[in-house]
Amino acid sequence: MPHSFGYRARTRDMFKRGFKETGPIKMSTYLINFNVGDIVDIKANAAQQRGMPHKYYHGRTGIVYNVTPRAVGVIVYKIVGNRYLEKRVNLRVEHVKHSKCRQEFLDRVKRNDAQKVDAKEKGERVHLKRVPLLPRGASVVCTTDNAPKTMVPLPYETTI
Repeated sequence: MPHSFGYRARTRDMFKRGFKETGPIKMSTYLINFNVGDIVDIKANAAQQRGMPHKYYHGRTGIVYNVTPRAVGVIVYKIVGNRYLEKRVNLRVEHVKHSKCRQEFLDRVKRNDAQKVDAKEKGERVHLKRVPLLPRGASVVCTTDNAPKTMVPLPYETTI
């Protein structure tokens, strides 16, 4: 059978509401402030069909460039061929939320600044670069008072 190529084709699970998240949209959704330059995640809310993003933008992260009373304009970069195109999509506030992608970076910046201030007071240098996980240290296994044991699987036993 041929499948359809509609605007919302193959979005049965994509636009589905989460477990115990059905029903009307909470008022707190409308009380969140968005400013130009905010980084937001796009996640379509099936309870509000107006201002819903195309399925391509579901799960994408973009930057707010315009704010209106009920909607926000978001810049999203889309790969087309061998280039990135800047797409500007207008979405209602029900379909966007503030992204937490920069939170770890901002926390690290604050932590590094605090370490710099402490090191300056003490008059010492501090290393702030992230260090990748190093290989585990070498060790020698001693066999004195630790005889090697041969491990074999247990024989199969039927319990009928």
